Amino acid sequence: MLAIIGGTGIYSIDGLSIIEKHDIDTPYGKPSAEIIRGMYQNKEVLFLPRHGNNHSLLPSEVNYRANIWALKSLSVTQIIGLSAVGSLQQEIKPGDLAIADQYFDFVKSSREKTFFGEGLVAHVSTAEPTCLALADAISDAAKTYSINIHRNKTYACVDGPRLGTKAESLFLKNAAQCDLVGMTNVPEVFLAREAQICYCTIAIATDYDCWQDDPKHHVTVEQVISRYGSSITKAKLVLEAYLKATPAQCTSNCNHALKSAMLTPVEAMSESKEALYNVLSA
Repeated sequence: MLAIIGGTGIYSIDGLSIIEKHDIDTPYGKPSAEIIRGMYQNKEVLFLPRHGNNHSLLPSEVNYRANIWALKSLSVTQIIGLSAVGSLQQEIKPGDLAIADQYFDFVKSSREKTFFGEGLVAHVSTAEPTCLALADAISDAAKTYSINIHRNKTYACVDGPRLGTKAESLFLKNAAQCDLVGMTNVPEVFLAREAQICYCTIAIATDYDCWQDDPKHHVTVEQVISRYGSSITKAKLVLEAYLKATPAQCTSNCNHALKSAMLTPVEAMSESKEALYNVLSA
């Protein structure tokens, strides 16, 4: 089962024929919104707007654990996220699409980043945090519409909600060697791995953040919104092409990530933690 998590400006999917809406309670509270189950390109998919139906949640207010848990409980095995990002490299122009294969966690606030703890211990490998097969399939889908997607890019995740300083932008570009900067993919990507779900983000570059010398290229919300429409259209065409094709078959062991990660024996788990583990490991 594929789930699509929509970012800024993506609160619904055109052409999605709604079958039902899931109002789910999780051990971590409510997800960002009801999860929509529908048919798109003759395939069943789930859709969840990351920031809520009316963009009412800051990046730090998104209940990432509830979102991923709810999708896992609905038997999701693949997630494609859509995210607005700033570009830290000249060749990734505003309006371009990119796939984040690597992540640099620059989040300093107290976002809940794991399902584990309090009697349940695991250390999941995130050396390769995204699903290569899913990324390849998305890239192939883009080619059917002659849409270029930049590959092998590193996404730096920051707290927000403020837009970054020039010093921060230059640090992420030069010292951390990142290509993209956004506010939402951490901890989403890592929670998906803990839940044994294949994950990949289609990043939509809306600006050059603020590393360039010319102030007219420094990011503003007005810039982001004004440049976003045509880029969303491209991203949706890529999704359409992906759904028309044969679904990606994972070769990265995403769906078995807990096999060698658990340290707490099942017999030592409390009843509630065993229930949690059973959902994550399903």
